[in-house]
Amino acid sequence: MESEDDMHDANDMESVDEDFYSDGDGYGGAALDSDGDDADYDFMGNESDDSNDQAVNRSQKNYTVLKEEDIRQRQEDDITTISALLSLQREAACILLRRYNWSVNKVHEEWFADEERVRKSVGLLERPVIHLSKVKEVACGICFDNFPPDGIRSLKCGHPFCTTCWKAYITTSINDGPGCLTLRCPDPSCDAAIGQNMIDTLASGEDKDKYYRYLLRSYIEDNRKTKWCPAPGCDSAVEYDLGSGSYDVTCGCSFSFCWNCTEEAHRPVDCDTVSKWILKNSAESENMNWILANSKPCPKCKRPIEKNQGCMHMTCTPPCKFEFCWLCLGAWSDHGERTGGFYACNRYESAKQEGVYDEAERRREMAKNSLERYTHYYERWATNQSSRQKAMADLHQMQTVHLEKLSEIQCQPESQLKFILESCQQIVECRRVLKWTYAYGYYLPEQEHAKRQFFEYLQGEAEAGLERLHQCAEKELQTYLNATGPSKDFNDFRTKLAGLTSVTRNYFENLVRALENGLADVDSQGACSKAPSSKNVAGSSKAKGGGRGKSSTRT
Repeated sequence: MESEDDMHDANDMESVDEDFYSDGDGYGGAALDSDGDDADYDFMGNESDDSNDQAVNRSQKNYTVLKEEDIRQRQEDDITTISALLSLQREAACILLRRYNWSVNKVHEEWFADEERVRKSVGLLERPVIHLSKVKEVACGICFDNFPPDGIRSLKCGHPFCTTCWKAYITTSINDGPGCLTLRCPDPSCDAAIGQNMIDTLASGEDKDKYYRYLLRSYIEDNRKTKWCPAPGCDSAVEYDLGSGSYDVTCGCSFSFCWNCTEEAHRPVDCDTVSKWILKNSAESENMNWILANSKPCPKCKRPIEKNQGCMHMTCTPPCKFEFCWLCLGAWSDHGERTGGFYACNRYESAKQEGVYDEAERRREMAKNSLERYTHYYERWATNQSSRQKAMADLHQMQTVHLEKLSEIQCQPESQLKFILESCQQIVECRRVLKWTYAYGYYLPEQEHAKRQFFEYLQGEAEAGLERLHQCAEKELQTYLNATGPSKDFNDFRTKLAGLTSVTRNYFENLVRALENGLADVDSQGACSKAPSSKNVAGSSKAKGGGRGKSSTRT
C-alpha cells in the first residue's frame, strides 16, 4: 500500500499550476489530445503579448560568430587603433596587444599609467643597449664568426648576429609552437622583442605561414571574450557577451556548444554536472562496479571470477586451478552431498544467518544497485543522443532533397514550407535537452522524493510531447511526400505541425528554466507551490481545449 506521504506527493503533483509549464500552449489544449488527429490546432489567433515577447527573446543572440576573415579584420583594426593612438609602428602595436591579450582598453590604460614600465615589460626599447663602431668585420654573438656589417642583423638593442644564425633561431622557435609570438633577442641578458618585420625578412614562406597562423589564433585564444568553435574542421570563433545569460551558442557550422566549458550545449545541466557525467562515462569506476557486482575473487589467487553456469563448483583458470564453492568460497574438497549438493551450500546459509557474509553481501548488493541505476540513466542518455543524430540526418535530408520534392508535389514555394524545417530543428533541440535531463536525474539527490517525483513527471510529459511532434513530422509528412499531386488537407497538416512545434518549444523552454532553477516550485514539505507570475505568463495565451492530458509514457 502507498504511504500517506506518497499519496500526499501524488495529490500535490495534480495541483501543479498547469499554465506555468505550458506557458499558455501547454500539453493540455486540444492540440495535444492523445488521439491528435481530429483536434483543433488553431494556435495562430491565441498568442498573447507575452508569447510574442518570448519569440523576440529567442531571436536575440548574446554572441557573435566570427569567420576567419572577420577575425583577421578585427585584428588589423585593433593594431591600427593602437598604432594611431600611441604613435607607434604597427609592429610595436602588435607586440603591445599580444602582451595585454588583445585588449585595446587595457593597452591604453597601462601605457598612459606608466609608459616606461610597459616598454620594459614587453621589450620595446627606445635606444640601443650596445653601439657598434664603424668596423670592417663584426663577430656574430652565436657562432662567433666574423662578418662584414651587411652580413649582420640586430634588433633595437644592437646585439649583432649573422643572418644564418638569425634564420636558424627563428625557424627553431616557430617550429616549437606559439611561443614564437613572444620571441626575444638571442642574447640571454636582453629582453628586446622580435616583431613581425624580422619574421617577414628572415623566415621562409612556410615558417611565415605558421607564424601568422599562431598570431591569428592568439587573437581568439588570448581574448577572454572569444573562443574557437570545437566542431571538427570548423575555423570559426564565437565572441560572447560576458554576463549576458545562457552559455549555449550555435556556430555558423550549426554546431551548438557551451561557451563556458566548450562541451556540446547541455542546458539544463550545469558545466560541473556535465564534467562529472562525462568522466563517469569514460572512467574505470563502472568497470570496477560491474566486477564487484558480478564476480567474486578466487580464495587462492584473488583474481575476479564470473560465474557463467548453474553449478556452485568453481575452478579458477590456469595456473591457479583452485576448486572452490561459489557461495561460501570454501575449498570444494570440503563439499558434497552433506553441504547441500551442487546447487546449494548449507554451510553458506548457516554462516549467512550468523552474519559472517553480511558486509561482503552488502557491498556487492550496493555495487549492483549502483550499476543498475547508472545503466538505467546512461542507456536513455545514449538513446536520445542517437535519436538526435538521426534527427540531424533527417533535417539535412529534408533541406537537400525532400523540401524541393514536396514543393513540386504540393505546388507550393519552398518559402512556405519552412514550418517543416522549423519542426525538424525543434526535434533536434528537444532531443538534446531530453538527453541531458537524464544526467540531471542521475545526480538529483535520492532523498528529495518530492523533487524526484516532480522531475520524472515533467520528463515524462516532455517525452510524450516530443514523440507526438516527432511522429507528425516523420510519419504524417511521409504521406504528402508520397502523394502524386496536391493534397486538399495539406494546409490542415501545416497548422497542426506548426502548432505542435510551438507547443513543444514552449514546454521545453519552461522545462529547462524549471530545472535550471533547481525545481524551486517544490517546497521543502514536498508540495508544489505556484509561481507568482504563472497566471500572468499564460493566462491570455491558452490554446483551445481543457486541462493537460495525463501521459503514462516513462523510460
